[in-house]
Amino acid sequence: MPTIIFLYDRTFDGLLTAVFDAFVRKTFPSALQGEDEPLPLFHDEVFTVVTDKEKAGRVWRALEKKLSKQALTMLTVSYLSELPELDIHLFNYICKAVKSEKSIETFFTDEDVRYVTDTFRRVRYERLRMMQFVRFQKAKDGTYFAIIRPDYNVIPLIVPHFEDRFADQPWIIYDIRHDYGCYYNGTEVTEITFTDDGRMFDPHTGKLNEELLAQDEQLFQDLWRTYFKAVCIKERLNPRKHRKDMPVRYWAYMTEKQ
Repeated sequence: MPTIIFLYDRTFDGLLTAVFDAFVRKTFPSALQGEDEPLPLFHDEVFTVVTDKEKAGRVWRALEKKLSKQALTMLTVSYLSELPELDIHLFNYICKAVKSEKSIETFFTDEDVRYVTDTFRRVRYERLRMMQFVRFQKAKDGTYFAIIRPDYNVIPLIVPHFEDRFADQPWIIYDIRHDYGCYYNGTEVTEITFTDDGRMFDPHTGKLNEELLAQDEQLFQDLWRTYFKAVCIKERLNPRKHRKDMPVRYWAYMTEKQ
């Protein structure tokens, strides 16, 4: 069986275009890779996918006829994991869904369906964690600032929550792992990126530079840490459960843990 590699721009539209091209060519890839990734040592053919929104739209409309809204959401959310192993599983899932006469979303004995579903659950769980563990700091100009470091690219999933919850105040949530964030000015959300020279915070602790902090922010942080210690009942300490409920990897950017 020939080894065929599809190269694409690692966008969701690019993946859907790859599905369209595969059906037109009647050749299906053994693997999908980003355009800048090194090719495997042995392969028979390399095909470069040129992202086309019209082609992607046709594939998506075909999926809408075969899958429920929940399954369609699962495809887009799982893609935010950005796991390189997901590409071929998601590609195969979409191809099988298009070819099948009925929905495949509950065919959990299928490796591709199972992998995509499990990835979706992990991304969704990371979204919940980020909504729980975001800690804001108030800047002098009244903007609330928070650093996160999620395993997956969940900012698109958590922004609507904070846009609704803090609709009357400006805020920035910055994903230091994926090096971008979102700024809400009270009316709309804008995607932002900081340069290394222009960063306003310590990347290790997420703390804003002291000259940028609101006058009473440090006091409120100290009060929060005092409250956190006060409500802790030493006789009921359970470090294992504590680390399960509040994983250590989130502690660096949490005020009560600094």
